[in-house]
Amino acid sequence: MSPLLLWPLLLTLLTVEPSGATLIRVPLRRVHLPQGILRPMRAWAELLEPSRLGAPPHGDSPFFVPLSKFLNVQYFGEIGLGTPPQNFSVVFDTGSSNLWVPSKSCRFFSLPCWFHHRYDPKASSSFCPNGTKFAIQYGTGRLSGILSQDKLTIGGINNVSVTFGEALWEPSLVFAFASFDGIFGLGFPALAVDGVPTPLDVMVEQGLLDKPVFSFYLNRDFEGTHGGELVLGGSDPAHYIPPLTFVPVTIPAYWQIHMDRVMVGTGLTLCAQGCAAIVDTGTSLITGPSEEIRALHRAIGGLPWLAGEHFIQCSKIPTLPPISFLLGGVWFNLTAQDYVIQISQGGFRLCLSGFQALDVPPPAGPLWILGDVFLRTYVAVFDRGNTSRGARVGLARSRVQGGGGAAQAQFSD
Repeated sequence: MSPLLLWPLLLTLLTVEPSGATLIRVPLRRVHLPQGILRPMRAWAELLEPSRLGAPPHGDSPFFVPLSKFLNVQYFGEIGLGTPPQNFSVVFDTGSSNLWVPSKSCRFFSLPCWFHHRYDPKASSSFCPNGTKFAIQYGTGRLSGILSQDKLTIGGINNVSVTFGEALWEPSLVFAFASFDGIFGLGFPALAVDGVPTPLDVMVEQGLLDKPVFSFYLNRDFEGTHGGELVLGGSDPAHYIPPLTFVPVTIPAYWQIHMDRVMVGTGLTLCAQGCAAIVDTGTSLITGPSEEIRALHRAIGGLPWLAGEHFIQCSKIPTLPPISFLLGGVWFNLTAQDYVIQISQGGFRLCLSGFQALDVPPPAGPLWILGDVFLRTYVAVFDRGNTSRGARVGLARSRVQGGGGAAQAQFSD
């Protein structure tokens, strides 16, 4: 999970027909932001007390949740908790498995609480106390609080009874400047702190989704205002160019897969002997072991800056080599237009590399993390599997869309 620490976004809710297979889209608006500095927060989760992985149940039909994009490197959506719903902006994060939001009862010196929406149990007629203490340690931030139970509203689904965290103490300033209120985990149950059932499992168990499948479409039209969609229960073929290439999950905790190798143009091979990779919607950039990322930046002319970021000379973007990832026997290519983050404001143009070094120690690492820079170009379908087939991730080239229109929804086979 790697949120950005900048300005808030305007979010809207998406409505759907619960029994239909037609997507109904509501365009999401992108705020025109003042000139500023990009400061990604690497917060790959080191979650405590993992629980056992259970077999997912089955249920009903697909629903859709809107995503807002921030400078094309961070995406947010809106959920509701309680009756009537109290709205929160959340990062939908496949790198963690718990849902949490700030609490109305947070400590006075917990600065992030004062800059974000806070859950008020007294304002909800469906609140059910739990009181169990929880704590989550991320790579550059931590929080603690208590567990509570209430009704979740998400993308047209109502009355989902979920257990979530009320954050009482967020000592890390990184959360104070975050544009989101909380985090909605979409990882496997093995990552869930205190063994709390994941929101996805709960929706399937309560018969609100047909299958434990969801997909992410992140709009890569930089000029558009539509941020994308999280599709719960299936995938939308209007989002991608077939076919989907499915790669099996190797360790069902994070959405971890095997990557055969990475090529920078035709002259540099990384991950030469194969390596582990995590498909992580909560990470803004693509990360890899520091030695390999240094070699990559040398190859594309990246100039070191603060906090591990690298400048790219904007004028050189047309001449930069493609960077290709071999996954499931298929090459997934990123052009410089895909992997260079371009920020323009008031006549000023800044270009930054979409790659950053991150050394994840053993036994989890070393590994690569394919974050939003990768997922803008490729739709990802996350399939938890069933009794006859294991978990897998499907990838296909995304379509450039400006939002609007309708399409037929589908489930993974």
